[in-house]
Amino acid sequence: MKTFISVLADHRAMIDNLASCNTEIEAAGNLLVKTLNQGGKILLCGNGGSAADCQHIAAELVVRYEKDRVAMPALALTTDSSVLTAHSNDVGFESLFSRQVEAFGQPGDCLVAISTSGKSPNIIKAAQVAQQKGLAVIALTGGDGGQLPPYANITIVVPSEVTARIQEAHIVIGHWWCGWIEGHCPA
Repeated sequence: MKTFISVLADHRAMIDNLASCNTEIEAAGNLLVKTLNQGGKILLCGNGGSAADCQHIAAELVVRYEKDRVAMPALALTTDSSVLTAHSNDVGFESLFSRQVEAFGQPGDCLVAISTSGKSPNIIKAAQVAQQKGLAVIALTGGDGGQLPPYANITIVVPSEVTARIQEAHIVIGHWWCGWIEGHCPA
């Protein structure tokens, strides 16, 4: 069992290693700004802790991150319990998010597809459908990136194999995006 100090050291090392992803993180931030400034919206999907990150990031954009400003159109595809349960029960879990991309996604929008492994079939399928519909796709993964990168315009692979460290990095990145958007979109 690791001590808190050793986990904190692992976290610091992972944060330091994120510098290797700087180009992709900033490119994704610029893509999100461009999406919003051109009238598009941001859709987000993920499972488990990544679902919570989707909701967290969407809330920061719709409500506020650090300053009062106009609401930004962001939608976590992880929040409608009726859609989530009906689709999973009646159709299947693999197309849960892609079906919502079909319903809500438009050319000019951007899908943020979050999967710590990059191997989640429902996230991959959502990215595929998003590309087919003309949405930009940002993949946020870890490890070796899994099978998600070919379906993304920009992929950020957090350099870690540890799920907790990957998730910690994802929310750091998401928070940076929110601040970047607030600084570059109309108030």
